[in-house]
Amino acid sequence: MELFPEFEKEMQSPVAPLADRMRPEDWKKFAGQEHLVGEGLPLRELVESGSRLSFLLWGPPGTGKTTLARISARLTESEFYEISAVNAGVADIRKIIEAARQ
Repeated sequence: MELFPEFEKEMQSPVAPLADRMRPEDWKKFAGQEHLVGEGLPLRELVESGSRLSFLLWGPPGTGKTTLARISARLTESEFYEISAVNAGVADIRKIIEAARQ
């Protein structure tokens, strides 16, 4: 929990990628994918109910996969582990699974 969440973006490293600095943090700022996260739709309802979720997102870069996952994790107060299938190996995935078990 951040003490001053309204200043969170201002405190981010100025060398962080622009996409990270400008990433939406809630549904109001999330653009697109209305068929998935529109008000009253199942995925959004599950997230807003606080249900613990497990899902895989697949698609081309820039379509909102990471942002959707981060918003979901934040709203459900879940841990969020970001990996890239291109860069991650089996050992990386095993570490995440082990952390999740604890």
